[in-house]
Amino acid sequence: MAKPKLVKSTSGIRGVIGHGLDPVMVTAYGAAFGTFLKKGRVVVGRDSRPSGDMITRAVVSGLVSVGIDVIDIGIVPTPTVEIAVKKLKAAGGVCVTASHNPAQWNALKFFNSLGEFITAAQYKRLDSLFNSGKFAFQPVNRLGKVTTQSHWIEEHIRRTLAVKTVNRAAIKRRKFKVVVDAVNGAGSVALPLLLKKLGAQVIEINCAGDGNFVRGPEPVAKNLGQLARAVKKHGADLGLACDPDADRLALVDEKGRPIGEELTLTIAVREVLKKTRGATVINLSTSSTTADVVRSMGSRLYYSKVGEANVVEAMRARKAVIGGEGNGGVIYPVFHAGRDALIAAALVLSALAEEKTSLSGLVGTLPKYYNIKSKELLPDDFTSRLKRFEKKANKLLGKTVIDRRDGLRFDFNKGWLQIRSSNTEPIFRLIVETSDKALTSKLLKDVMSFFKKG
Repeated sequence: MAKPKLVKSTSGIRGVIGHGLDPVMVTAYGAAFGTFLKKGRVVVGRDSRPSGDMITRAVVSGLVSVGIDVIDIGIVPTPTVEIAVKKLKAAGGVCVTASHNPAQWNALKFFNSLGEFITAAQYKRLDSLFNSGKFAFQPVNRLGKVTTQSHWIEEHIRRTLAVKTVNRAAIKRRKFKVVVDAVNGAGSVALPLLLKKLGAQVIEINCAGDGNFVRGPEPVAKNLGQLARAVKKHGADLGLACDPDADRLALVDEKGRPIGEELTLTIAVREVLKKTRGATVINLSTSSTTADVVRSMGSRLYYSKVGEANVVEAMRARKAVIGGEGNGGVIYPVFHAGRDALIAAALVLSALAEEKTSLSGLVGTLPKYYNIKSKELLPDDFTSRLKRFEKKANKLLGKTVIDRRDGLRFDFNKGWLQIRSSNTEPIFRLIVETSDKALTSKLLKDVMSFFKKG
């Protein structure tokens, strides 16, 4: 077996259980985070994967050991933890989830007192504390205490329904029939319950919440075959799929066609910008479909590096009214500053209800691009391969504009492509998008071949 590796970034401390991520290390990270915070309460939640209980107990032990009180809110979506941190005025939060990674993975996602991912500077200080091993352990009479709260999914839903941009009356009149695939993750209760509160008839698949990821956990088209078939079988208006921690949402139209997780953001952004003026922030991996819609609606567009923390930081700097990532991650700061499948679903239904159209009909009005996302194991010499590719890019792509903020992104006459190492797995990602289907496929093949050969 390969050498155990952890993937560390503002998106969390991720690893494979028993092969890099273990309860001893997790306890130390809990102690480091508590030492970093110095005082106050920490909200802890988790997704449903098999190692969740073990890892949660470990991180809670670390927090308690340095005098931090813990509020354990159980199996909940990641955005629910963010909401609870802010509402409770806690010092921080931890969500035990590896998000879209396979079941053998787990991770710690850390949040600051704003209920947002810790920043790069905060993460650097936390990791330095962890590596030093100098934790503020407390005597027995000053240990932290653990309490549990079980109402936060209901609170999350209540707050979603209270968002004024969501046209609840129009949604209820439409009486949607929706199939939900929560991959048996943390959205298994929350997403169906939200839809029922909105007056929808809900057909649930993979909503047992038992951590049995019966499909690929990432809500991309190749993993949504069961959902697509269920939408057609039940004559539903649409299908909704989330990842295991329910911060990303993908859509299947009424014809049983996965329309791509990119368009979740496009539709949500469009719905918000219809009603609110202001800037929009998306990451450098997001489709031009969203960018075109933003510009057509008179909103100033800004790009950020990939990763929720980076998008939120840019949104705050630009005072953006909406933003997110093209992986189905909608960030609506008037609600809370984090990716959230629940608010994404509510905004999509609101758009469909107000415009009195089907999902396929709405998609048909959007700019059309051909986008392919691919990934491969990260080679040890990835950085040098990236530099060699940059020197040859013009021969393959023609004249390009290069953005070096996050790997390399090349914008050229018919589209763009980006190559970057992942924040969450030991892989690199290649995204190619053009206005020509054949060209997108050819470029993907040619570029991937270069990186495989080195």
